[in-house]
Amino acid sequence: MCPSKPCAQIFLILLSLSLYGCSFHLIEQTRPLVETVVAGQGKSKIILVDISGVITTKERSSISLLPKGPNMVSRIREELMKAFSDKSVKGLILRINSPGGSVTASDIIYREIKKFKEAKQVPVVACLMDVAASGAYYVSLAADSIVAHPTTITGSIGVIAFKFSAEELLEKVGVKDESVKSGDKKDLLSPFRSNTEDEKRILNSIIGELYARFIDMVAENRDKLTVDEVVELADGRVYTAGQAVSLGLIDSIGYLDDAIEIAKTRAGIREARITTYHRPFSYRNNIYSGAFPTGIHTMNLINLGMGSIEEVIGLRFMYLWAP
Repeated sequence: MCPSKPCAQIFLILLSLSLYGCSFHLIEQTRPLVETVVAGQGKSKIILVDISGVITTKERSSISLLPKGPNMVSRIREELMKAFSDKSVKGLILRINSPGGSVTASDIIYREIKKFKEAKQVPVVACLMDVAASGAYYVSLAADSIVAHPTTITGSIGVIAFKFSAEELLEKVGVKDESVKSGDKKDLLSPFRSNTEDEKRILNSIIGELYARFIDMVAENRDKLTVDEVVELADGRVYTAGQAVSLGLIDSIGYLDDAIEIAKTRAGIREARITTYHRPFSYRNNIYSGAFPTGIHTMNLINLGMGSIEEVIGLRFMYLWAP
C-alpha cells in the first residue's frame, strides 16, 4: 500500500486529466505509425490519407507534461514515406475535410503529394468531404482526379491576411504602444495601430503575388480552365459540388466509395485493401473513421482555438475560408 501523499497526488492528476477530457493514450502521438485495413481485400493496397482541420505547420496542442502531436505537414510526409516504401501500395486517396490554412503549409503538402505521385507512379484521387476550401482545394489539385460529395463546399480561391486594430480601444483605456523599431514598416500588421496607405499597398502586393500563384496552380492542374477563366472564378467565393463540376474545378460528384473505385480503375486493379496509417490506440474500423474533426463545419476565428488564432491573426498569409 502506497503512502497517502503520493496516492493523493496521483489521484489529483488522474482527476485533472479526466476533467479536461484527456487520457493517457495521448502519448501514442509520438509512436511510429501503425497500419490498419478498413475495407476491401486482396494483395494490393490503396492508402487513405486524411487532411482534416486547419492546414498548418503548428504542432497539435496538448496539455503540459505530455508530448505534442506532429503537425499536419510532418504527419502527411511520414505517411507518404511509409506508403512509398511499400511495394503493395497501388494508389492513394486524399480524404479532405478542411477550410484551408497557411499558404506555406498548403503548398508544401501539395508538393509532397506531387513528388510521391511522380516517384511512385501510382494514381492519386482526392475525395472532398464537408468542406475543401481555399488551401484544402489547393492541396486537392495534386490529385489525378477530384471527387466531391454531393453536399461538399469547395472553392474559395484566394488569400487573406487577418489584421485587427485595437488602436482606438487602447486610447480609451489609456494604453499607448511605445514599441521601438528600426524602420517605420517593422511593425507592419501590428494590432496596436491602423495601417497607413503605403502599408496597405505593400500588403496588397504580397497578397497579389500569392494569389497569382494560386491562380496558376489551378490553371496548371485543371486542363479545361485557362488562367483568365480561373480569375473569373477566384473572387474568394465557395461553390457547391454541382457548381464546381460545371465550372471545371472538380471532376465528379460521388462518395468515398466512388473515389476508391476510381483509384482502383486508374491503378488497373480489381481488388484492394483500403489501408490507413495512424498512431496506436487511434480507433479505425471503416473508411470514414476520423473523417470529421469537431467544428469543421463551423470554422471561424472564434472557434479556431487560441493555438490556431496565433497561427492566423497578424502573423501569416492564409489560403483559408474564414466565414
